[in-house]
Amino acid sequence: MLETNFKQYKPYFELLDQLFEIERKLENIEESNSIARNLNKMKDIFETNLFSSSTSSEIGFTYHNPIGESYNETRLDLEASIAGNSSENLVIKEVIKPIIRYKSGGSTLIARKGVVVVESKN
Repeated sequence: MLETNFKQYKPYFELLDQLFEIERKLENIEESNSIARNLNKMKDIFETNLFSSSTSSEIGFTYHNPIGESYNETRLDLEASIAGNSSENLVIKEVIKPIIRYKSGGSTLIARKGVVVVESKN
């Protein structure tokens, strides 16, 4: 779900989704250092350079992969589907879309909620 103020940036979010997918696929490739270096440079552009002018502080977007984190219904940064029968002690098992945050100076806002699949630890 896109937050209202950030709908205009949807194409950037789609690019960040692709970076996330590439990063996830790199985990399965041996000797991925050169690709990872390019990926990190692209992420840095989104995080610090894309919207910044020479007179302003760092403004940009970051994404967060919440895989393995605990989940409960009070989380405002995720939309979750529950796999299995139990809804207690939930853990994020799959990330379909990462959480995208808008960063300006020292503060961050949720620009787009992540989409995940959660499952009970039990």
